[in-house]
Amino acid sequence: MFKKYLVGHFREEDALLGAVRAMRERGFAIEDVYSPYAIHGIDEAMGLKRSRLPYVTFAAGFAGLALAMAFQYWTSVVDWPINVGGKPDNSTLAWLPVAFEITVLLGALSTVAAFLLRSRLFPGSRARVFHPRVTSDTFALVLEQRDASLDEPQARRLLGELGAFAVESKEVLC
Repeated sequence: MFKKYLVGHFREEDALLGAVRAMRERGFAIEDVYSPYAIHGIDEAMGLKRSRLPYVTFAAGFAGLALAMAFQYWTSVVDWPINVGGKPDNSTLAWLPVAFEITVLLGALSTVAAFLLRSRLFPGSRARVFHPRVTSDTFALVLEQRDASLDEPQARRLLGELGAFAVESKEVLC
């Protein structure tokens, strides 16, 4: 399945930020922005919501903590209680290092997995490369042409006025 995009290329991040704000104010749907490095304020300019990834991390970390404590309790108290140095079977403080490590491990692995799934970066996925220099020194603002609602001539003119040195239509296999 092919999707059509209108891509504006910029040389400076300030011009890109201004273009993103201006295009959004004029009602154009911004598909994505590509840059060689992180740009502060681009999320707000694009109108993106705050990421839900911290909730995944918290939930997975809490599940890891609960599983680690439950497993250690079951092995030390229920399944095979051993009297070691006169300590009680339920020696919770001794379990904290293992519980901490499992919490961090499950939180981190779940966060990475959720990020890769949400970003569609799983094995076999195709990269959408709109310009070969986007990873070097070029910034790109991508508008998706979903239907006739995108006025292409007007969008091209606006992108040019906002500082784009090149505006092109692309069809990308998704």
